[in-house]
Amino acid sequence: MSRAFYAEVVAPLVAGVPHSAALIGPGSEVLAFDTGRSADHDWGPRVLVFTAPEAVEAVEARVAAGLPGRFRGFETVFDYRGVVRPGVEVADLGVWLEGRLGFDPEGSGGISLLDWLSVPWQSLAEVTGGEVFHDGLGRLEGVRAALRWYPADVWRYVLACQWRRIAQEEPFPGRCGEVGDELGSAVVGARLAREVMRLALLLRRRYPPYAKWLGSALARLPGSAELGEALGSALAARSWRARESALAVAYGRVAAMQNRVALAERLDERVRGFHDRPFQVIGGDRFARALLEAVSDPAVRVLPLVGNVDQVSDSAELLLAPSRARAVAAAALGLGV
Repeated sequence: MSRAFYAEVVAPLVAGVPHSAALIGPGSEVLAFDTGRSADHDWGPRVLVFTAPEAVEAVEARVAAGLPGRFRGFETVFDYRGVVRPGVEVADLGVWLEGRLGFDPEGSGGISLLDWLSVPWQSLAEVTGGEVFHDGLGRLEGVRAALRWYPADVWRYVLACQWRRIAQEEPFPGRCGEVGDELGSAVVGARLAREVMRLALLLRRRYPPYAKWLGSALARLPGSAELGEALGSALAARSWRARESALAVAYGRVAAMQNRVALAERLDERVRGFHDRPFQVIGGDRFARALLEAVSDPAVRVLPLVGNVDQVSDSAELLLAPSRARAVAAAALGLGV
């Protein structure tokens, strides 16, 4: 609908004005997760129009004056995030990117290490997802291509940190269960399932979306059905031994994925005992070490095993505020803002 809205309504209104147009940024429809339920709020025919900074106000006025009241039965002026306004947003590309990411990828210094690690996965998915309808400025597609995925060594680092998150808690479902704390075991098991889901997406070059769409994103990965079944069994388990067994299958799946990606030395994909305790683990630190040993960028090699901002915190109040997310990532990683 938004593609047609641009072609039939918006494009004629901005004819003769150099611009780019797209449906990117926030919104479940950008990542194709929208359903009929999505139309109950913040929803309608939408288009982002990027133009020169000095032309923004004039283009906004032209669009507002020429918009029809409805398009294909939907209002073209509607409540979007608490503000009633036209579904056409006009902006300068650099300003818009700064507001979404906390930095401008077109800046003279390129995309820095802090830039990569301070932007939440959801935001990177929103900027690189969706669709570009027209790139008359010749800039938008280049920016999206540059942000499509991490540089190889940054990817290795983020994966290593994700394995480290698994390593920190992988014996705990068994340890909780051993003392009769099945609730605690289930809670830790669910946390580990989330980390495995995120790891699987990262290994397949997908930015993990936020919690509401995480399972949907995993289900879209080719060949993910068996991993999903194992994680479902872990979450449904009524005993810690069954939970541990199902998680072991899931660990083996993501270990095999890493070996196929070939970013590091090939490792044994089987679970093993946790020291002399009766718990089965994959040994997440093995995979983290192998990845870090394959890193050649000296700036990446010296980073603490903290990770990107999503691996530091899952607070929406942090992740939805680019300047705050950048400050937290800088402090955690020891990088200058």
